[in-house]
Amino acid sequence: MVLRIQRIICCHKLTVILTKWRNTARYKNKKKEDELISKHELQLKKWRNRLLLRGASAEKSNFPEQSSSEVSLVDETLECDISQLPERAILQIFFYLSLKDVIICGQVNHAWMLMTQLSSLWNAIDFSTVKHMIPDKYIVSTLQRWRLNVLCLNFRGCLLRPKTFRSAGHCRNLQELNVSDCPTFTDESMRHISEGCPGVLYLNLSNTTITNRTMRLLPRHFHNLQNLSLAYCRRFTDKGLQYLNLGNGCHKLIYLDLSGCTQISVQGFRYIANSCTGILHLTINDMPTLTDNCVKALVEKCSHITSMVFTGAPHISDCTFKALSTCKLRKIRFEGNKRITDASFKFIDKNYPNLSHIYMADCKGITDSSLRSLSPLKQLTVLNLANCVRIGDVGLRQFLDGPASIRIRELNLSNCVQLSDVSVMKLSERCPNLNYLSLRNCEHLTAQGIAYIVNIFSLVSIDLSGTDISNEGLSVLSRHKKLKELSVSACYRITDDGIQITDSAMEMLSAKCHYLHILDISGCVLLTNQILEDLQIGCKQLRILKMQYCTNISKNAAERMASKVQQQEYNSNDPPRWFGYDREGNPLTQPDDITSSKGRLELTVEKSTYSSEEEAA
Repeated sequence: MVLRIQRIICCHKLTVILTKWRNTARYKNKKKEDELISKHELQLKKWRNRLLLRGASAEKSNFPEQSSSEVSLVDETLECDISQLPERAILQIFFYLSLKDVIICGQVNHAWMLMTQLSSLWNAIDFSTVKHMIPDKYIVSTLQRWRLNVLCLNFRGCLLRPKTFRSAGHCRNLQELNVSDCPTFTDESMRHISEGCPGVLYLNLSNTTITNRTMRLLPRHFHNLQNLSLAYCRRFTDKGLQYLNLGNGCHKLIYLDLSGCTQISVQGFRYIANSCTGILHLTINDMPTLTDNCVKALVEKCSHITSMVFTGAPHISDCTFKALSTCKLRKIRFEGNKRITDASFKFIDKNYPNLSHIYMADCKGITDSSLRSLSPLKQLTVLNLANCVRIGDVGLRQFLDGPASIRIRELNLSNCVQLSDVSVMKLSERCPNLNYLSLRNCEHLTAQGIAYIVNIFSLVSIDLSGTDISNEGLSVLSRHKKLKELSVSACYRITDDGIQITDSAMEMLSAKCHYLHILDISGCVLLTNQILEDLQIGCKQLRILKMQYCTNISKNAAERMASKVQQQEYNSNDPPRWFGYDREGNPLTQPDDITSSKGRLELTVEKSTYSSEEEAA
């Protein structure tokens, strides 16, 4: 009896302690939120005061009583001649301009023309941006003038005469050349360039008509060639690859792209292995003829490969994965392969200890067992298992229990339909460095799982499209302090109460999001011209603005805004009926006319442009 009483007292004490701890935590959390709201309101108040001061100063400038001395002082303050800046500063400004803009600047006046003639400005020339505007004779004259300064040339997609391409051969110091997608580039053009530019390090010949004649030129003239793309060049044969070992050969090649070269056989890959033993990065996409034997023939002598990309290679199997165990792989990418199974990952921690990027999207043979095998990887930072529908909570939990979870920064679990809130809870506990997360179409995710996402403090981007997230879930996500990109398309439980877009909301957006680059407010019929003024003042880095079906924004205001952004889409038409409301924001009274299409109003707000490593790979 005494022991029972002691246990009851102990339980009561623990209950009191936990209750006090919970109340204290709630109080501190509420206090923190109140402070954040107060800070936000103060900043918004300062923003409004600044707008009022700007308006007052604008009105004051219209009074005729302003003295001439004040006018001259204002003129002197605003006047700025950038030609007086140091050359280094001028170069920094002009480096941000395209070739077209540099040409236009050179036509302003004599001082501006001199600025555009700085030799360093012509180290890299991108003719692809003006391929439909500049005639061949201008390209020839430009290359002749700056032939000793040009280091990089980009002719991608340019429809030029062969004589124009030959003029690139005068650029003796050329290091990078891109002639991809040029239908008029021939072996003869390549001959002139190879004879005149022996220092080329980077060469992109993808999707051109080059033949074995060009393949014979590469080892003869480009002794230091490091990067070569032959993607979708289908006119050379295995014999052309044999030429790579002639003369001094292409022994310094570290990057090779053979995507779409379906004419290459196993023997062709043997020739590559004999010639290019130092290859580090290999890309072979869109190769339905690629087999395990091709990869085996390649890796027999190319043991330094660190990254492999195979997308659109359905005949690759576990044998390829086993053959690659002799390499020092850090990045590997397979997509749409049904022959890769859990067997490929069985000894991954022993054979691939340095793997940092794994992309196994749409590989239906991968199960929870593969995730368990990945858990010991200490260097793993990017994992893409999109459309791997056999992966569930058990496998992800086992993966996160290992050291791999500590460094993971990008995780794509799109269409992994078996995942639930349990997985998200585990992510919040084990992934302190996670920046990018995709849970698209994970239909078992509930409001409780959304609450766990808030605890992933490092998260900056999340995709919850096609999930069960509701207005309450959006409210919870709004507490995340670092989230910069959110996708909630096809989330049908989100209603107008979840996202209210009015002028006051846009005013707050302009006051807070100074680094906004892309904004889509299409279908927001409550917005007026006022929001465009706020955006001009607060969002000076805005580049893309979409305003479809904005009925209360005038054409004149939109035209004025067009000069402030790089790209703008605008119309004041009535919103489509499937939006569910009219031009004044009132719900439509005939629901039968409204289709159940998945196309719902989508708001995209990004504070910055992020270059995911998955895209870079």
